[in-house]
Order: sequence, then C-alpha cells, then structure tokens
Amino acid sequence: MTQLKTLPIYDPTLFEGAAEVYAQYRTKYPPTVFEKLTEIFNLNGEGRLLDLGTGPGLIAISLSPKFQEVVAIDPDADMLKEAQRQAATTGADNITWLEQGAELINPSLGSFRLATIGRAFHWMEREIVLERLHELLTDDGGIALLNTGDNPWVSSLPWKQAAIEVVKKWLGEERRTGQRGQGIRKPVDPPHEVVIANSKFARQEVYEVPFAKSWTVSSYLGYLYSTAFSLKIFYGDKAEAFAADITQALLAVEPSGHFTEELKATIHVVWKH
Repeated sequence: MTQLKTLPIYDPTLFEGAAEVYAQYRTKYPPTVFEKLTEIFNLNGEGRLLDLGTGPGLIAISLSPKFQEVVAIDPDADMLKEAQRQAATTGADNITWLEQGAELINPSLGSFRLATIGRAFHWMEREIVLERLHELLTDDGGIALLNTGDNPWVSSLPWKQAAIEVVKKWLGEERRTGQRGQGIRKPVDPPHEVVIANSKFARQEVYEVPFAKSWTVSSYLGYLYSTAFSLKIFYGDKAEAFAADITQALLAVEPSGHFTEELKATIHVVWKH
C-alpha cells in the first residue's frame, strides 16, 4: 500500500490574474499531439475524459470531440471561468467544470478511459493523484502527461536567454513562484518517471512530437505574464517599465521583433495494465 502524503493547501496566488493571458499566449499543443493520443488510445467519440489541472481548458476543449463526456478540474476559479468562456466560443458543450484540487478526485466522479494532465503534474502531490487515478480509470485506460517543451529557463536560444535575464534583473536570480512572487521554485524531485514507476501503474512511455512556434515581442511578453515565475502582478506599477526592458532586450537580439523556435511536445503515456 502506497504511503500517501497529507493533502496540500492550494496557493491561490500561483497564477493570480493570469487566466486570460494564459489562454491567449501560452504555447498551444499542436494538433498532432491529439492525433497521436487518438491513435494510442483508439479514441472514437465514446467514453469519458478526466482533465486535471485544466487551467483555461487547452486540453479539455481540444479533446472534447473525442469523448462522449469530459470532466475538467482545476482549483483556480478564474482559470475555470476563462475555460468556460473558451469552450463557449468553440461549441464544446460536453464538458463539466469542477473547482477542486486534483488530489480530491474520488469514485463519485465515475470511471474514465483517459486522464490528461498538461504542465501541471509538478504542482500536484503526485503519489496521491496516481493512487486515486488508478481507481478511476477503466482497465484499458491510462494517463497522458502533456508538455509543449518550451521551458525558457533552459533554452539555448539567445532571445529567450535575453528575456530571462531581464526577468532575473527585476525579480532575482532564483525562479519565483506563488505567494505573490515570494516563493522559490524547487526542482521536481524525484522525476515523474520515478514516481510513476513506484505506483500501481503497469508501464509508461514518452513520445515526442516536433513542431514550430512563432512569437512577436508582445506575444512573448504575454507569455511571460502567464507564467508562475513572471506574473504581471509581480511588477506592480512598474509593469510598463518591465515591458520596455523586455522589448529592448528582445529587439537587441532580433530587430525584426519576430522570433521562431523548433519545439518538441512530449506525450508521457502511462497505462493501467
């Protein structure tokens, strides 16, 4: 029996004020990611999807045509409001939105063919979530952890490095997170692969999907404001000066103000059996 940790208390400041810019500027998963998931799990419009840490619904909305019903969960009320707004614009009407932590899922939700988590598993008590997902997934089901692979803190691209140097100049060398910028982001330890290997799930595999991404100065600034390490509220009444610094740094690297990068989205699939 896995020893479960105490349920965490969600920090409501983690993405404070970021719901709208998150939906608009975060790197979207390319359609090939969802095509690969459709192939792996033989998705055919039937069954149910559980999307944890749904944020503004980027995964739940995209996958909703592949399922009869979707349940999307997030502890951030503003993110869920934005998700519902996004769903309404796309006609995704088979999604139930629930405001709660992923650690609180239980059999009252019913069973699911697939559970998805995008760029959020590291915020969760992973052992608890895996233990409870194992109960909820059908025997032929599994989990898909999705990531767009665009972490600017480890990028070798000069323009991304220039932007991060400006963030560090304003907020300090350590990567901020939560508590209105007073928290420090710690490395994910142990890695997801190790936590999963120690769970009840039978096997796991990682697939890569390459794709290209383009940015402008304004869209990359919007992206930075969507991250837990550089929320707009961190800069207060000096946000305009920070934006000017970012603009100057990016244009110094690429005067056209247009930037491209080659990314690799990852699909970390975990099967129940």
